[in-house]
Amino acid sequence: MALAVFDLDDTLIDGNSPSLWGEYLGELGWLDRDAFMTHEQHLVREYAAGRLTLEAYLAFTLQPLIGRTLHEVRGVAEAFVAAKIEPLIFEDARRCVAEHRAAGDRLLVLSASPRFLVQAAAALLDLEHAVGVELEARDGRLTGQTRGILSYREGKITALADWRTRHGVAAGETHFYSDSRNDLPLLQAVDHPHAINPDDALRAHAEAQGWDIQRWR
Repeated sequence: MALAVFDLDDTLIDGNSPSLWGEYLGELGWLDRDAFMTHEQHLVREYAAGRLTLEAYLAFTLQPLIGRTLHEVRGVAEAFVAAKIEPLIFEDARRCVAEHRAAGDRLLVLSASPRFLVQAAAALLDLEHAVGVELEARDGRLTGQTRGILSYREGKITALADWRTRHGVAAGETHFYSDSRNDLPLLQAVDHPHAINPDDALRAHAEAQGWDIQRWR
């Protein structure tokens, strides 16, 4: 039995879930949509180019959740993914997940997005296991801070090892599907790296290494 690990944003779905989430919160009146999205899109470009840390991105994008309960946020997230994320799932992603499921492989979504979003999106593909950035709460309310391992770059290797330990999954044959240069550490660590709609840096590395490169639509 192999393990198939999937990135979420721009891999399973045609878009960036935190950006879409910000737009959705603007529709709900939780934030000033235009002001938030202008700055958020700048941060996304910097992050994609490797010039911004995830910590800096989250410090801004988690601000609208401060003081809210995780239960409240999860409820909104379920409605959000049904309305905004499900139409963006790549048909090739559905096919790939189905092939791994038919082979009896374990399936995991491992993303640098907040875990409540990753879990809600994973449920659309009937994927039980989802790992994302954990959010800190005090007295039952979100602080806008994170806790534990940040599941991005080298942190994804640590997060995957922690997930294996918690679920009793021994190290074994592993596939990882991702679009981003930020996932190169884990892509280099697995048995079967798959570059999906790769950015320029990932494509160059994948071509040099002879990795599988796919264009999902």
